[in-house]
Order: sequence, then structure tokens, then C-alpha cells
Amino acid sequence: MRLLELLYVKYRMKGVSHATLNPEGPGAVRIHLIPPKFSIIDAIIHHLRPESVAIINGQDIIPLSISWAILLNNFLKELNYYSEEPITKKDIEGIINSCTMDTTLIYPSVSQKELKKDLKRIIDCLYSVATGNGPTEDIGYRSLGEYAPFMSAPHRMDLMISSMEKDGIWNCNQRCIHCYAAGQIESNVKELSTEEWKIAIDKLREIGIPQITFTGGEPTVRKDLVELVDYAKWFVTRLNTNGILLTKELCKKLYEASLDSVQVTLYSSNPVTHNRLVRANTFDKTWAGIQNAIEAGLNISINTPLCSFNADEYEDTLEALHKIGVRYVSCSGLIITGNAKKSESTNTQLTETQITHTIVEAANYCHTHGMELSFTSPGWVDPKNLENMNLNPPTCGACLSNMAIAPNGDIIPCQSWLNKADVLGNILSSDWKDVWNRNNCVAIRDYASQDLGKCPFRETYVMHGVS
Repeated sequence: MRLLELLYVKYRMKGVSHATLNPEGPGAVRIHLIPPKFSIIDAIIHHLRPESVAIINGQDIIPLSISWAILLNNFLKELNYYSEEPITKKDIEGIINSCTMDTTLIYPSVSQKELKKDLKRIIDCLYSVATGNGPTEDIGYRSLGEYAPFMSAPHRMDLMISSMEKDGIWNCNQRCIHCYAAGQIESNVKELSTEEWKIAIDKLREIGIPQITFTGGEPTVRKDLVELVDYAKWFVTRLNTNGILLTKELCKKLYEASLDSVQVTLYSSNPVTHNRLVRANTFDKTWAGIQNAIEAGLNISINTPLCSFNADEYEDTLEALHKIGVRYVSCSGLIITGNAKKSESTNTQLTETQITHTIVEAANYCHTHGMELSFTSPGWVDPKNLENMNLNPPTCGACLSNMAIAPNGDIIPCQSWLNKADVLGNILSSDWKDVWNRNNCVAIRDYASQDLGKCPFRETYVMHGVS
């Protein structure tokens, strides 16, 4: 019987399986089932039962026993027959019957009735994790550090589809004081074409990466953005934008293309402060873009990089966002590279005491008003202080949970790490195994897997006297 299990997992669970439950939301659950890598002979000799993992909404790692992985894989396989069609209650019954019937071929002594009960337990558990309530079964989470030795790719790839400059001409519709990308990418970089990005997306699916983020530069300046998002439906998809071009029409098209979430950078609800920090008169368009995204039904979050110009206004910003229906917000420290290495930016950086004070006030407001807050910059605030605020301490995910692809296809440790010397390969021309196993990629991953709560890139560039 155990041999049947091993043969099934080895030869029937090839590559990553994917499906989305309740795609119209709220509460959509994106499941990517990642099979284990093992030798059947070794598994038999050493009495191993290889574990698969389910990645939920691109972030939560759930270990699955071999029997549950087989049952879930059969369910996802049946579900995908209906990927382009609405599913009726009768269809669901047929899917469950076919799934459990297939599973009895591996476990003939187990009745379909018992398998249906197990399938319900699996789905209930994954739904619970996806909604932030933790697993309902005693299966536990697995930290990235624990899972790192078994990984062959990150869980998220950030696609920098738009460059800051093209042919020596500024290509972004803002000139943010704190932009970490500006000045890091050569001005003569050639962006990948639509078809080249599609080839890259296909490669990411083959590699088994479940989530991609469209970012830049400013990704909405690309005329093919909706086409690329639509092409990437297999993935959990996210868009990072300044919101200026989020018109009603574009938001509607992104929703129809199944974009999972959009993050807008807003420095302040005070137009003067926001415009000062982006060095453009764009507040009204960004604010309208946020409202258009909400109206279109997109899952939206707002990120605010904190500095001395906007920290005292952050609670006012949260209040303004709460009034228009924003629930998810994040804030961050400054990434000290690109434009942010210039005195215009570094002179506005907050000390640890200052940024901690700002986050305490923000956390109190969010907890009182039903908003969800996260702080995303590792190494800026004592993790114990964040835990006391019921916030998860951020960790570095470079070359572990996330990596990035520059506008010309170069693979880099993360989207902040744009030094030419640190390029790991090119998505169109490099063999992925060679990229993943390069000495500098392994070294960064080893650092990240230790969960030290620090950013190795920031450690290199941190200014003297800045906490």
C-alpha cells in the first residue's frame, strides 16, 4: 500500500497543482500544492513518508501528510476541469465523488464516505488559514527557515515590468524623494517586451513559484499591464503602484483579469505633504485611484514609507483611509539606496524611538477601528515591541520567500537589491537551478532563513548614527 502512495506522489503529482476556491470573494483561497522531491528507493529503505506543502494565498506554508496531499491533489485536478466555468452545487457533488473515487484506488480499504469527511476537514482547514484564523487541524505551520532546505524556488517573484528610465529619459510619473530604484538601474536598460514577459511568466510557472507581483518603476505606465495580469491567472497576482493611473476603466479591467490585490503607496492624506515627497502634483489622482480600486471590488492595501515629514500625520492618514473603506494598511522605514542615499532623503529618516512611537499610535488606531496594520521593514524596530503591539515582526525574505526580476530580465535577490554586481542571472537565458544554487544566492538565503529580523541589504548601506 505504501508503495502505491509513493508511486502516485512521484509520478502523478508532477509540478505544482493550483486552484482558487471562492474566486469572487471575499475570502478567496488560492491553493498551490507543492509535491515533495524524493527517491522511491530511499523512501522505502528509510521508511520515509514524504511531506507535501500547500501554499495558501502565496504566503502560509501548510505541511500535508502523504494521504492528505493525494486527496487534495485529486480534488484540485477535478476542480480545474471547471476553471473557465461557473460551478453549480451539482458540479461540486460530481467533483467530490470523482475525487474520492480516484483516491480509493490508492486506499481501497477506506470508504468514499470517510474520504469525503477528510476532504471537508482539509478544505475547512485551508479556509481557516486563509482568513487569518490559523489551522483547524493539528498540522502546524512550518517556518520558512525550517522549510528552506526543501525549497527549489521562492514563493513570490516581483516583476519590475517598468524601468525608472528609458533611453536616458525619466519613465516614472513621479520623482519620489525616497525612491530606492532610481539611480540603481542603468538608464539605457531595455525593458522586456510583452511576449518576453509572457515567456518569463511561463518559466516561473514551470519553476513552481505561486505568487507574482507586478511592480516597477511604475507598472501602470505599461500599456500591456492588464494583458500580463490576465496571462498570469494561474498565480496569486499583486500590483504595486502609486495609483495615479488607476482609472475606473483600468480598475474594472484589472478586476476582470483576476488581479488578487493592489497595493498603493500613499505618503499622507495631506496633499501638501504627499506631493512634497513624490515631487509631483499627483495627490488628487492617487486618492481617486484608491477610491476607484475600492469601487471596482479590488482587494486594496495602502503602504506608507515613514519619515520626519509624514510620521506625525500618519494617524490622520489612517483615519482618512478608514472613512473611505480601506482596511489593510502597512508602513515601512526607508530603504537606503538609490535616491534614498541622498541627503534629501537620509536627513528625514526616523530613529528607532521615533518610528516605534509612530507605530504604537498607528496600531492603537487600527485595533480600535477594525483595520489591519503591518510593519514591513526588518531591523528598524525591536521585534518584542512589535509583538507587544500584536504585530508580526518582519523578516528578510531575499532569495528565500521572494526574489525579483529587473526590467531587462535580470534576476536579483529582491526588488530593492538592484546592484549590477549582485545580479544572479537572467530569466530568459539562465538555467534556474544554476541561479538558485549560485554561491551568493545560497549565502543570502542562508542569512534570511536564520530569521534574524534584519535586512542584509540595509546592513550594508545603513548610515552612521541611524538606528
